[in-house]
Amino acid sequence: MLTHLANLRVRGRLERNVPLATMTSWRVGGPADWLFEPEDADDLAHFLASIPESMPRILLGLGSNVLIRDGGIEGVVIHLAGTLNQRLRLDPERVELGAGLACPQAARFCASEGLTGAEFLAGIPGTVGGALAMNAGAWGGEIWPLVEWAETVDCRGLRHVRTSADYQIAYRSVRGSESEFFLRAVLRLQPGDATAAKERIQVLLRERAEKQPLGLPSCGSVFRNPEGGHAAALIEQAGLKGLQRGAAEVSRKHANFITHDGSATAADIEWLIQEVQARVEARFNIRLLPEVRVIGRTEEHP
Repeated sequence: MLTHLANLRVRGRLERNVPLATMTSWRVGGPADWLFEPEDADDLAHFLASIPESMPRILLGLGSNVLIRDGGIEGVVIHLAGTLNQRLRLDPERVELGAGLACPQAARFCASEGLTGAEFLAGIPGTVGGALAMNAGAWGGEIWPLVEWAETVDCRGLRHVRTSADYQIAYRSVRGSESEFFLRAVLRLQPGDATAAKERIQVLLRERAEKQPLGLPSCGSVFRNPEGGHAAALIEQAGLKGLQRGAAEVSRKHANFITHDGSATAADIEWLIQEVQARVEARFNIRLLPEVRVIGRTEEHP
């Protein structure tokens, strides 16, 4: 099936056996059987329409909410970081943001346009598309309450306009979007003071730097907060700060982070995720649910 891609004409980059570790914030994981970086939305739609619907495909933005196993990814990885990154002011209250645009860039753009309400996006290390797919949030804000509509593309290359009514949206969860990829979204915001919005972003980023181990590879928060509580507090109360597997460690600075010095494997990190889940559940009878997706093959592909 994968040989079908060898003769496919696209305008973007299409390559075989491409390492993925540098494309994720954890800096671990094996290669993609194929990697496609579309030139634009039309190129992506053409590509999806040209490959078999049964071909496995994974969408990757900045790789901040994913753990790619050491055996790599079967099928094709569609990498959007660096493309679909438009940012447009549409009218006094609305902006259009491309799915490949980094959330911190989106926050700064909105602030520079004198629009408020999106400052929290500065604390999300992924792309707008990734934020839409999981209803990402920070500092009490979430992206979907701001979305007027979003455009998606399905596995046949057909585009759709979606609103929040098309999904079941909850805390760090968007159900109903699994078979389509986000291309762009229009956000409705509040006109305000650009200088104040920029200053708000700087305050939030300083607070983040004080509390989180930003200098080491990580995915950000590993686990969702359980209802009425905080995952980091439960992990710390279970005595798991500093728990290690190989070069991977439950952060001593923020217990909901798993970091490493650059030499860990994905298997080390996955073991820690499972061990933290097991020990917290044994201690508090609470099952922590990961924010991060664990994908790929466990063993090296021949």
